Amino acid sequence: MTDPADDTPIPAGQSAAPPSPPAAAQAGETDMTESGISGTGMEVIRRFWATLPNAPGVYRMIDAAGEVLYVGKAKSLKNRVGSYARGQGHSNRIIRMIADTAQMEFVTTGTESEALLLEANLIKQLRPRYNVLLRDDKSLPYILVTEDERGAQLTKHRGARNRKGRYFGPFASVWAVNRTMTALQRAFLLRTCSDSYFDNRSRPCLLYQIKRCAGPCTGEIAPEDYAALTREAVDFLSGKSSRVKERLSAEMQEASDALEFERAARYRDRLAALSAIQSSQGVNTQSVEEADVVAIAEEGGQFCVEVFFFRNWQNWGNRAYFPKADKSMSVEEVLTAFLVQFYSDKPPPKQILLSHDCPEREVVAAALAVRAGHKVDVATPRRGERRQIVENAERNAKEAIGRRLSETASQQRLLDLTADALGLARSPRRIEVYDNSHIQGANAVGAMIVAGAGGFMKTHYRTFNMPVEKVTAGDDFAMMREMLRRRFARLVKEQPRAADQENPAEKRNGRGDTGQDRPPDDPAFADDSADEFPAWPDLVLIDGGAGQVSGVRAILRELGVTDIPVIGVAKGADREAGRELFHVEGKAPYRLPPRDPALYFIQRLRDEAHRFAIGTHRAKRKRDLTKNPLDEIPGIGPARKRALLHHFGTVKAIRHASLDDLARTPGVNAATARAVHAFFNEG
Repeated sequence: MTDPADDTPIPAGQSAAPPSPPAAAQAGETDMTESGISGTGMEVIRRFWATLPNAPGVYRMIDAAGEVLYVGKAKSLKNRVGSYARGQGHSNRIIRMIADTAQMEFVTTGTESEALLLEANLIKQLRPRYNVLLRDDKSLPYILVTEDERGAQLTKHRGARNRKGRYFGPFASVWAVNRTMTALQRAFLLRTCSDSYFDNRSRPCLLYQIKRCAGPCTGEIAPEDYAALTREAVDFLSGKSSRVKERLSAEMQEASDALEFERAARYRDRLAALSAIQSSQGVNTQSVEEADVVAIAEEGGQFCVEVFFFRNWQNWGNRAYFPKADKSMSVEEVLTAFLVQFYSDKPPPKQILLSHDCPEREVVAAALAVRAGHKVDVATPRRGERRQIVENAERNAKEAIGRRLSETASQQRLLDLTADALGLARSPRRIEVYDNSHIQGANAVGAMIVAGAGGFMKTHYRTFNMPVEKVTAGDDFAMMREMLRRRFARLVKEQPRAADQENPAEKRNGRGDTGQDRPPDDPAFADDSADEFPAWPDLVLIDGGAGQVSGVRAILRELGVTDIPVIGVAKGADREAGRELFHVEGKAPYRLPPRDPALYFIQRLRDEAHRFAIGTHRAKRKRDLTKNPLDEIPGIGPARKRALLHHFGTVKAIRHASLDDLARTPGVNAATARAVHAFFNEG
């Protein structure tokens, strides 16, 4: 990965020579992380430089508070760190990073490829502020066709591949997987039910009735015929779609010639489903069997990386990523950093096609080959169909970043209008909205959603379980107070606000402590955190009226938080949208004009909080409805629970079983039998 330092070429076998370090450093110190080096900046780096080996490895630059500023890899640690210690030719960003450095840590590796992989892992774990950061590192979805003695199951999959079967993907989104799976069900009639559901069927389910499953659970299809359907599905997903369609077309014609029109209609429907899958996959390719196409675009100081996934000569969708990177970095540097982080938890394909040539392409290819277990070709095509595919991805990246900039501008305008409508001193960068949900106090949960200039920030959403020992069932006021207490108590403890954060408007207006204007175009005065999403809210909206606002303000005052506006949004008469009353402590309730854009924006925020709270409550209620009482018994793991259920059949039978019967269960010892019997027979 390209280092942020502006290195100049260094002759072979020669280390970068910074100004002579102090005598203590020249003498050498064995412990580089706990050597008693104090201070910050260039002097610290020079002291560490004196004892570094001329070997590949990873280094970390750490500030006085212990926060990791930057993680970098180097072919030669001594040369790389020496480039920082020269003190010349650096950008303003690197100068600030060097000035903040109070400590450094080093790990040597056998090769530069190993250093690159270790660097990617540390960046993902530590998220240093000066590195390129992949904002959305969620794993991509796959389609899994399991190998199961009951009969193959068709299912979605994320994460580690710990189930036996064939994995197909990745797909760009869950929506694409759902759409493809629905068509595959119609085409191949494979089951999608869980194993426990499959094992307990006594008659076919609804999917069999609507011709989306062959019914292997109750023997509606012979095992060998179901295995043939499975092979057809695997062949189709493996790229042999023409062969599968030809076979189905021949069988349809054969059924038609035999005047078996109902069977012919079934083959016709399966062919239509296969055609629907292929048409929905967009532009396919004749020259790329398995590849990811990665293109980058930059506009307005923001970067967009568009990734297209090609598998088995088919386009399985695309996805846009917006990595966080300094505006001074080139697109090649950002693309290199993105590649290694992107494949840190995903298997790389055989080929990766890039829109720009990476300065460390060979090192990246070697590192990804180590991770994948096979050769990975990283190339920048110049002509032919592959170049056309890359240009198409690059065009999509430019369009995606254009849409994002437009949406951000519109969102910022809404934030400005909201500040004016609610009488705020400045436009909010972070809005937090709170709501709760329960049914007569049962399965009570609180929910917090977050919005900013980038829209709804779903990675910042939080839920709060409401324990019955702390909150009276059904007491909305107590639930809201408990939720705000926990949220802000943790915020005060983990991220206390510095003195210059008390009035962020002053910072944004360009005035320092002296009251003198800062040069607006001087990058040396740039606010490093200007592009960071703040941890503290500028506005808190709660679902409720004056009583809720008063209770929340009291909680915040107890925690020493007095400068964050808290506004209650109460539903209007007859819960009519547009008639909402806004409650602020110390002011009379008021309404906004019916067609005010700020009102529509606040309604969207409130509805999103309500949706999130309701969804969380329903998920919790569903878990409780399906909870097995055996899960609550200490010492009962999956194996013993399975043994009890296989022996007795139901939890009800286990509940009424005698101690002797429990002890005779295969795989259950006497202590476990006594624990189970005591749990169900407390008297």
